Amino acid sequence: MTVFEELKARGLIAQATDGEAIEKMLSEEKNVKFYIGFDPTADSLHVGHFLQMVVMSHMQKAGHTPIALFGGGTGMVGDPSGRTDMRKMLTKEQIAHNIECFKKQMSGIIDFSEGKAIMVNNADWLLNLNYVEFLRDVGVHFSVNRMLTAECFKQRLEKGLSFLEFNYMIMQSYDFLVLNRKFGCRLELGGDDQWSNIIGGVELCRKSDRKEVYGLTFTLLTTSDGKKMGKTAGGAVWLDPEKTKPYDFYQYWRNVEDADVIRFIKMLTFVPLEEIAKMESWQGGELNKAKEILAYEVTKMVHGEEEANKAQAAAKALFGGGAAAEIPTAVLPAELFADGTAGLLDIMVAAKIAPSKGEARRLVQQGGVNVNGEKVTDATVRFPREAFDDFILGKGKKVFVKIVL
Repeated sequence: MTVFEELKARGLIAQATDGEAIEKMLSEEKNVKFYIGFDPTADSLHVGHFLQMVVMSHMQKAGHTPIALFGGGTGMVGDPSGRTDMRKMLTKEQIAHNIECFKKQMSGIIDFSEGKAIMVNNADWLLNLNYVEFLRDVGVHFSVNRMLTAECFKQRLEKGLSFLEFNYMIMQSYDFLVLNRKFGCRLELGGDDQWSNIIGGVELCRKSDRKEVYGLTFTLLTTSDGKKMGKTAGGAVWLDPEKTKPYDFYQYWRNVEDADVIRFIKMLTFVPLEEIAKMESWQGGELNKAKEILAYEVTKMVHGEEEANKAQAAAKALFGGGAAAEIPTAVLPAELFADGTAGLLDIMVAAKIAPSKGEARRLVQQGGVNVNGEKVTDATVRFPREAFDDFILGKGKKVFVKIVL
């Protein structure tokens, strides 16, 4: 099976500028250089980026060379794709810090050893451009009328699209031209929301240098009912263990819907397709095993085998009635024990089970809170210090925190 066939069979391919030509190139040529861009808008990658890295890894395993492009230049503008408002402007220092964080996280999944992959920063060529020359050499190839039909711009026109953001497509397209000239890069990959930007780069290479290059988008990570994955009540699901603890990361995947689990195993893991095919007939309780496989494999890739083993053991211990030493912990501040006891609502807020005492009270009244597996219905209950020798606070059936002093 070629890598193109593998990606297709795993449900990863959404659109291609020329599917037949791309498949032929990837199957007949040994070392095709391709790139994916990552704008450093935060100090950690998230699960949406993880999908992109899985695709890069598939391509690398097939003998092709990934180019990870970090948007030190484009990050100063901000991609309007998928946005209803303008992104927060970042300083050069923030962007540089975020890129360093990205590099460390990405190196755990992509092999960046000598000759295996390339890291570049588009600040190297974008920040020193001569504006008039850029307009004459690159801007001349772009039709404003056509750009305005792009989905990434259309949805912003109602609320207002700044000229700053309008330049983003041209800048991303120029990235492809530079990478083609510098490294012989012939393929740009990206999420399906990048389709218009990718087409811009393909056409710029053709019009400017008469080079035949290609674009390929992959499926966005969504649930079976179309909702975008990667968010929880507490915010984004980050790859940084300080932002999303490995146990919480594991539980995020362990708790996906039955309708999504097989598809996610195909898209996000390297479990052989033959093994996944056997899982497709699983139903009911068997799907829990599939969820455990998904959670373990994804956590292992992001956080390493040791953390994946810990998270798996903690989940089994907790839900199996054993000790739960590896679940997330929260330390109660001393001031909560003014009279030698701590109130449930204060404990919930301190453990970040609820954002406020009002929300905590509502959760208790709705029957969504338990202590050591026993439902608590009295929002005024207080616990003495000795209770915290073994104190597991739960919200619903999926969120648990070990409370310590």
